[in-house]
Amino acid sequence: MNRTFPDNVKFRKTADPCLQHALYNVLVAYGHHNKAVGYCQGMNFIAGYLILITKNEEESFWLLDALIGRILPDYYSPAMLGLKTDQEVLGELVKMKVPAVAELMERHGVMWTLVVSRWFICLFIDILPVETVLRIWDCLFYEGSKIIFRVALTLIKQNQAFILEATNFPDICDKFKQITKGTFVTECHSFMQKIFTDPGSLSMATINKLRETCREKVLSQG
Repeated sequence: MNRTFPDNVKFRKTADPCLQHALYNVLVAYGHHNKAVGYCQGMNFIAGYLILITKNEEESFWLLDALIGRILPDYYSPAMLGLKTDQEVLGELVKMKVPAVAELMERHGVMWTLVVSRWFICLFIDILPVETVLRIWDCLFYEGSKIIFRVALTLIKQNQAFILEATNFPDICDKFKQITKGTFVTECHSFMQKIFTDPGSLSMATINKLRETCREKVLSQG
C-alpha cells in the first residue's frame, strides 16, 4: 500500500479519505474473485490509477477485471506467461518494423524484458505523462492489447536515430529510459495520432500468430 503513488496526496495516510483503504479493498476483493491470479506485481499501480480516475471501488474492480481477465490475460498470473510472451512479440515486431534497432539489441545481447518490462507491467504508468497514459488506456479498453504494441513501436520508431547512437549495453538501457520523456510524449493529441500511423498495419491476426510462436519459445526456456 505504502509504495503505491507515495507522492500523490490522495494516497497519503493523512488524506481524508485515504485512497489506500479503497486500494486495499479492491485488491483483496480481486484476489478472492480471481484466485488464479491473486495478487501480482504491478496490480497495485493499475488498481490505484483506476481508483484515482473513477473515484469508485466497484467500478475500479470491474475495470481491473476487464484488464486482467480479458484484455491482458496471463500478464499478472504467477508465471506472468502472457507478459513474457508479449515482450518477445514486441521484439519480433521491432525486427519487422525497425530492424536496425532489433539488430543493435541483438548485437549487444540486450533482452527486451530489461528495457520494456515496466511499460507492459504498469501499462505506462509513471513512464509516460498522466494525460497521455489516460488516452492510451481509453484505446486499450476500446481496441484491446495491440495498443500496447502500437505505443511501444511508436516510441522506438520515433527515436530510432537516438537509440542507434548507443554503443554498449548500459547505454542502450539509458536510451530507452530517455525516449519516454520530452515534448513528443507530453503532447498527447499528436502522440495518439502517431501511434495509429507510425507502426503501420498491425492486425490482431499478426499479433496472435506471433504470440503462438513466442509462447512456445518462452515455455521451452522454462
